Amino acid sequence: MSVKLGVPSKGRLMDKTFDWFEKHGIRLSRTGSDREYSGAVEGIEGVSLVLLSAGEIPRELAAGRIHLGVTGTDLVQEKLPRWEQQVEEIAPLGFGQADLILAVPGCWVDVDTLDDLDAAAAGFRARHGFRLRIATKYHRLVRDFLTDAGVADYQLVDRQGATEGTVKNETAEAIADITSTGETLRANHLKILGDGLVLRSQATLWRSRVAECDATEKAALKALLKRVDG
Repeated sequence: MSVKLGVPSKGRLMDKTFDWFEKHGIRLSRTGSDREYSGAVEGIEGVSLVLLSAGEIPRELAAGRIHLGVTGTDLVQEKLPRWEQQVEEIAPLGFGQADLILAVPGCWVDVDTLDDLDAAAAGFRARHGFRLRIATKYHRLVRDFLTDAGVADYQLVDRQGATEGTVKNETAEAIADITSTGETLRANHLKILGDGLVLRSQATLWRSRVAECDATEKAALKALLKRVDG
């Protein structure tokens, strides 16, 4: 048996994760073709690489099928209820930074804060007979954020594709989405609410609190954590 380390299976996240571990003396590599999800680990004993999509990693950690995993803060907190009981944050990796934000049409000149949004949502429902729609794929995070802020009279509309286009296409009145530069928002004539930051996210190394370890795996896990902490 070995400690299972879950890493994003493709793209910049995979490449940057490989670079981060290499700086700590652990070489990760993909084996086989780009379509094969297998990899190798050099520089430390008793650790095996599992290549997964970033979205799969939180659930694999929570199920205890992997011991460690690299994925975004946003995905862990969105996909895992009471996430602190299931995973432990080991180290932010310093890349993949993005903010989960609330944005409204730029032409809403009187809507700049969450209080303004609450008032606008009440007025929208009175005029149209249904609740203001907010397009997002981050239902748990956005609902909790709006509840804490006292915003009512809205509905979340699931959107897995290009969320920014929903307002232009008239399938939503506002959005909650991840952004790193804000350029796509501006291109779609959207503005971020002044107090509309839901979460700051970045790629992070997480440890499963429920994955079982025998003595050999515990030793390998301890050695790996000591290496990346140094």
